[in-house]
Amino acid sequence: MDVTVKKIRPQEGYQMKALSSPADIVIGGGAAGAGKTFSLLLDPLKHIKNPNFGGVIFRRTSPQIKVEGGLWDTSLELYNAIGAAPKESNSSWEFPSGAKMKFNHLEYEKNILDWQGSQIPFLGFDELTHFTKKMFFYMLSRNRSACGIKPYVRTTCNPDPESWVADLISWWIDQETGDPIPERDGVIRYFIRNGEEYIWGDSQEECIERGWFLIKDAVEKSGIPADSMVKSITFISGDIYGNKELLKVNPEYLGNLLSQDDATKSQLLGGNWKIRLSDIDLYDYYKFLDIHTNTGVKKTGVKRITADIALKGSDKFIVFVWDGSVVIDVLILDKSNGKQVIEGIEMLAKRHKVQYSNITFDNDGVGGFVDGFIEGAVEFKNGGAAMNGEAYANLKTQCYYKSADRVKRGDILISEFVCSQMYDNKRTIKQQLEFERKAIKRDKADNDGKLKIISKAEMKIKLGGKSPDLLDALMMFEIFDLKPAAQIHTTTESAGALGF
Repeated sequence: MDVTVKKIRPQEGYQMKALSSPADIVIGGGAAGAGKTFSLLLDPLKHIKNPNFGGVIFRRTSPQIKVEGGLWDTSLELYNAIGAAPKESNSSWEFPSGAKMKFNHLEYEKNILDWQGSQIPFLGFDELTHFTKKMFFYMLSRNRSACGIKPYVRTTCNPDPESWVADLISWWIDQETGDPIPERDGVIRYFIRNGEEYIWGDSQEECIERGWFLIKDAVEKSGIPADSMVKSITFISGDIYGNKELLKVNPEYLGNLLSQDDATKSQLLGGNWKIRLSDIDLYDYYKFLDIHTNTGVKKTGVKRITADIALKGSDKFIVFVWDGSVVIDVLILDKSNGKQVIEGIEMLAKRHKVQYSNITFDNDGVGGFVDGFIEGAVEFKNGGAAMNGEAYANLKTQCYYKSADRVKRGDILISEFVCSQMYDNKRTIKQQLEFERKAIKRDKADNDGKLKIISKAEMKIKLGGKSPDLLDALMMFEIFDLKPAAQIHTTTESAGALGF
């Protein structure tokens, strides 16, 4: 009788390097297609003969766990082959010895409290940049073990230059080029966290010496050795070229990466952790990063709503709620009908006590029906004439330029509550805003000298076929400053004369 034996083993390169590292924390980053998730799932199998061993791998949201080709699908292929029993109802596995693995979500920071008192020998994060710094370091306190195996952490991520992870791994990244430094790849360093800062050392001894002032009392009172207060960490990069199995099964994936714009290709194919700037970007890159941290921008009590409307299709329906120039709430729907659009806007208006006359919605195409249901709301026609006789190609261009000026002045804040929510299965709202920024670029002025931005079709090319939905909702806010309220909220005939 023929017996087929299936061998499961890591590939040379990234996977072997990540699985063999003795560091307490391994951050597997770099290019797409390196096999990071497979490696993350493979790692805890080293301990599954221990009946008391257990591990948890987190994704930011529950749908991300079950997304096609994601954690659950890959685990089915891997864990079934070694006799583990799946429990799909709670996304967990039990191995023949009694060892357990579980997949869970941490969508909001309050979810970390669900893990109080937990002991998790193996702690995993798939797409670490999706999680907040607070989430990661709190869960690190749950990385404990009573099963005889030293607790450890393994993570994956794709490059995100604006994330807290980029700061954590900065020693491994060339800060001029953004590329991983080859000779530092997999090198272990040591750190003690001091508030929001890190005390680093190239050895445990060096780290203890530098951080002794911080750990001295704890060491003396507890009798625990100082080296237990220090965490070892490394960063390991990888790329698709080392994933021979993927290239064999799905060679088209490489072509998909090669077809991206230069910045995206540099990140996903080359593992670059810096964004290349363009002199035709409308939003200043560094000032744009500040929209998440401009805490000096205060709420005024004047509530407004901007709604970028999309029905069933590839674009998303986005609603921002503003208090002054602070975005305090958001609604995102992937696919919506007219009833859901109206109900979504009305729900947020009621929740935040926003007057209908302080609501604006895009009245191009599918948005036109809103006017009959939310009486007094301000129609926003993207292609309408610019206001106040200013030299812009249309209202949309005018508001984008005004929005870029507002960002440059530091007069806007996206609240942490909004920033940390997921835009889709890949990015937080913060990450998506920064992704969309690169698509808003100046174009050559027209024959009349009016300022222009590139077309929506060109923007979609830069965003992989998607529209800049979040930024469209952001720039629409400028209509409230372009005309006094008494002039904006007029009859339909007057609005038409103003270019709506």
